[in-house]
Amino acid sequence: MYITALKGIGEKTAKLFGKLDIINAQDLLHYYPRDYEQFAPYVPVSEAAVGERVAIRGIITGNMSVKHIRNLSIMNFTIQDATGSVQMTYFNMPYLKNSLKKGTYYIFRGLLQQKGNKLIMEQAQIYKPDEYEKMTDCMLPKYMLTKGLSNNAVTKAVKQAFAVCPEKEEFLPESLLKGYDFIPRKDAMYQMHFPDNKEKLVQARSRLVFDEFFLFILMLRRMKEENHFLPNEYKMIEVADTSRLIEALPYNLTKAQLKVWSEIQNDLCGDAVMNRLVQGDVGSGKTILAFLALIMCTANGYQGALMAPTEVLAKQHFEALLELKKQYKLRINPVLLTGSTSAKDRKIIYAQIENGEADIVIGTHALIQEKVLYHNLALVITDEQHRFGVRQRETLAGKGKSVHVLVMSATPIPRTLAIILYGDLHISVLDELPANRLPIKNCVVNTSYRETAYRFITKEIEAGRQVYIICPMVEAGEMEYLEDVISYTAKLKSILPASVQVSALHGKMKPTEKNRIMEEFSAHHIDVLVSTTVIEVGINVPNATVMMVENAERFGLAQLHQLRGRVGRGEHQSYCIFISKSESKATMARLKILNESNDGFYISSQDLKLRGPGDLFGIRQSGDLKFELGDIFQDASVLQQASDEVDKLLADDPDLSKSEHVALRNVLESSDVNTVDFRTI
Repeated sequence: MYITALKGIGEKTAKLFGKLDIINAQDLLHYYPRDYEQFAPYVPVSEAAVGERVAIRGIITGNMSVKHIRNLSIMNFTIQDATGSVQMTYFNMPYLKNSLKKGTYYIFRGLLQQKGNKLIMEQAQIYKPDEYEKMTDCMLPKYMLTKGLSNNAVTKAVKQAFAVCPEKEEFLPESLLKGYDFIPRKDAMYQMHFPDNKEKLVQARSRLVFDEFFLFILMLRRMKEENHFLPNEYKMIEVADTSRLIEALPYNLTKAQLKVWSEIQNDLCGDAVMNRLVQGDVGSGKTILAFLALIMCTANGYQGALMAPTEVLAKQHFEALLELKKQYKLRINPVLLTGSTSAKDRKIIYAQIENGEADIVIGTHALIQEKVLYHNLALVITDEQHRFGVRQRETLAGKGKSVHVLVMSATPIPRTLAIILYGDLHISVLDELPANRLPIKNCVVNTSYRETAYRFITKEIEAGRQVYIICPMVEAGEMEYLEDVISYTAKLKSILPASVQVSALHGKMKPTEKNRIMEEFSAHHIDVLVSTTVIEVGINVPNATVMMVENAERFGLAQLHQLRGRVGRGEHQSYCIFISKSESKATMARLKILNESNDGFYISSQDLKLRGPGDLFGIRQSGDLKFELGDIFQDASVLQQASDEVDKLLADDPDLSKSEHVALRNVLESSDVNTVDFRTI
């Protein structure tokens, strides 16, 4: 049912929903809240916890002052109850001066912070006492929004969708439903949106996360069985070209690199087709191993392809390989193929690939287009492989006959989880960094540090360096209390010197615009890049020395470490500033693990220990294996359970031919292992 069939949704509103990939009523059922508004009873100022979101009942005392700094309007006033006072600050909300009355009680709900001897709140929500009382102890869904679409509009639409969408058949076997005491799937979906209480929410989420992991692992296991042993149609021999390059490099490969290179060579020379994951921390030297594998491939008379997730990264790989060719006189002929390659150049490159003149092809998704015909493709490498699904890897691999597949990931997932998640691959680990890397200096601070941070950023820019600032949201209104790229960019332009070039980058931009911004930052036409997590991969700027992450408490440790990997790539000392709005001891202790180590595998293991199934709020999904609800760290125990149950199921009924598995088989036949589309289930 198209979404306009729902009451109150016309074509204009449908377009706004379309920006969120919501096209029909069924999509709404799977558009789960990002958080829940939990309205605790108000507390006296003297009992309010600093660093926590609290509600305070108070009256306005003194004057309400408004001052203007460039394009920014700042209002300050004080509220008071019988036990103390709090300074309130609002940005670009001058109308409050006329709508709030002195001497009247209001409920102010927001993040309580302390600056010196003062308690402060910024941008607190304001309620009338009787209005707030009705909401106390409720759990109201908070959805990701787009400009022009309110949370109330999404909530109403979701409620209607539940009323009109037909109930879907259960696909988990009855034995699993009973064994885990799972609630029915549709009940779980409803409770995810409108939970009766936190206990019901935990039950609902557990059921749906299990479903996700179970189906993903089941499809992966079946695919692994199909590809268990494919004979090596492109058996290679070790060549002098690679050993000469290793000797000539101005640095020594680490022991870990040499070990993994040996594993790759053994695969290429062995009896079976290579299916290998190289898992290494940022800066551990995966790229040179990819180049060595491609050089070995061409020296044996075959073609190799390297697929990167962004045009900028593909171009950087291409230019780095060209530099190696020039410097060490390598006998290779690489070409670059991306979405922005001109029609004229594309035609020439297609011909070079088909006749074998081009022996190494570097690019993006353009490599798997139907028009790309390879001469004798023997090796496929995907960089930052989590950005490509299993199906996309297979499509590229399908351009040749039983080709070797090497996938690379900078996401440091603990080995126990990696074995489950990459079940179709052998795993190699680069657990050693080159000796010449300067360790990144880190600090975890609260929002009172911002002004100091801005001064430090200005100093680094004056020294010729560049800066990343990460915000969790794209635009204001998506989630309250969180910094967003659009507003933050405008704020920085008003705060930093006029000579500093500040630009925004986020996932809602068109690919051509994103590439343009990345190229400009790479060329140092931009000093400060304010971005969402889209910069986790796809850009390598050695001149960038500062990474500042706003709302760091909203991210998992593994993802923060991944973001941190964007700096520390050049000769200059680099710094990472994690700003947390929450000052709770547990949050700060978790974040300070990033101070202890720059080792991604250690950090991911700590993330695994600290996260648990009861931790439902406040942390964005970490890592890059994005499931609809599941998080590989927070839900590690569920992932293990699902893996065990899949093993039992396939041992008992490998073809899923038993009557109790018919519904499950139907789901598998209609789904893709890359992303199980639960909206169709």
